Amino acid sequence: MNRLTAAADPPMADQVFAERYRAMSSRDARFDGQFITGVHTTGIYCRPSCPATTPKPGNVSFYLTTAAAHEAGLRACKRCLPDAVPGSPAWNMRDDLAARAMRLISDGIVERNGVPGLAASLGYTCRHVTRVLVAELGAGPLALARAHRAQTARLLLLNTELSITDVAFAAGFGSVRQFNDTVAAVYARTPSEVRAARLGRPGPLPHEDQAETKILLQLPARAPFDGASVLRFLATRALPGVESATDSSYTRTVRLPHGTGVVEVTRSGTDAAPAVSCNIRLSHLADLAPLVSRVRRLFDLDADAQAIDAQLAADPALADSVAQTPGLRVPGSMDAEETLFRALIGQQVSVAGARTALARLADAVGERMPGPSGDQCLLFPTAAQIAAGGRAVLRGPGARINTILHVAELLASGELALSFGQTRAELEVSLMALPGIGPWTAGYVAMRVLGSPDILLTSDLALRQGAGRLGLPVAPSSLAARGTGWAPWRSYAGMHLWRAAALPKSPISPVSSKRIG
Repeated sequence: MNRLTAAADPPMADQVFAERYRAMSSRDARFDGQFITGVHTTGIYCRPSCPATTPKPGNVSFYLTTAAAHEAGLRACKRCLPDAVPGSPAWNMRDDLAARAMRLISDGIVERNGVPGLAASLGYTCRHVTRVLVAELGAGPLALARAHRAQTARLLLLNTELSITDVAFAAGFGSVRQFNDTVAAVYARTPSEVRAARLGRPGPLPHEDQAETKILLQLPARAPFDGASVLRFLATRALPGVESATDSSYTRTVRLPHGTGVVEVTRSGTDAAPAVSCNIRLSHLADLAPLVSRVRRLFDLDADAQAIDAQLAADPALADSVAQTPGLRVPGSMDAEETLFRALIGQQVSVAGARTALARLADAVGERMPGPSGDQCLLFPTAAQIAAGGRAVLRGPGARINTILHVAELLASGELALSFGQTRAELEVSLMALPGIGPWTAGYVAMRVLGSPDILLTSDLALRQGAGRLGLPVAPSSLAARGTGWAPWRSYAGMHLWRAAALPKSPISPVSSKRIG
């Protein structure tokens, strides 16, 4: 439900209201971002952990999005900043129309293509999409996008020296007046007052030239957060010139809807309030919101780690692994097409072998970044670039090369499309319809691109080796049967099995396995 009040009639609504009210009363930070508390006597909405006095149940409504709270006439709490929290894990857990729409809205599709573009990407009419979002989330696509623009504007006001006018248009607003009205309605402050609130925080980075904007910001993660494992995963697969990683940071070039950028992500925060810091350089400011969304997905910052760990630790075979690596994440994707090519080239070869082949491909047909970009100066090639020049570079069985080039041609022509807004079934069916692509590749891409939390790749050799080391069945059918008890978090269980595959014999350590693109 999008709004729950103490007067709700259905028993289920009463139960959900009671659970959320208890979470709010205990100021449980685990629920920050999962729902919003609206207090009608004060006219504000808060995160569940807000330290303010607990309101009476009759004065409270709960909402799933800040946009729904805005539509109810509420403004954001100045004390707890309810939009400065981890996002809801529901948008990856769920595969329905509302969740798919939220993934696309956070990637900035409404700013780029309007509501018609959102509806077309989802395969429905504008009227149907609006009706579903209002019913499920309490706000239509325009209101949801407006809330997203307000959050982007706050980031720019706090982290850059851009003029108020530049911030307005960079955040996606159609006019300065619309920007001023929205900021005032959401934050009860003028843009200048929001900017003034950054006193005591690290200042914005200076500009080195007018063609590039530098931004330093921090993205919160849901605790516990095993960021070190994500960094090791990315470091093992890093392609020279495109990306690099250390024990504490990850840097890469990225192609975005309006231009290019370079982002360095560093672990920060505390165990209780983990976060990642992002040092961003963009050629076009309108790409900030899509980049932030993709970094959150890459590091799986919004995963409900406590629920995942509790479910997996209930299996004695996984309990020790969970205890040693609380908050293990499933790395996501910065670019859907890139992830597909990494998976195709990584099939049946070692990670080191796949890395060599991908680095050779990127160096031969990839595009160089304009201007000074340091060590990261190479963009991963587009599908069109791979289709045009890949045959001269790719090595290996002819059938695999033909598959890679065929996929590149289909993507370049638009006959095959990958989108954060697809359902898992749509993505997997479209891929497995192509010669040379089987369930492992389709499942792996769905897990990384869509953030699907419940995929267990039982045909994967390294995953089965890890299962054996943890005393689990290794036959695909038997492992699949055992894995039913890990639902709906089988993707995370798979990460524990991959992690175990590289064990010498005892304590569990990070894994570098085969068949992970």
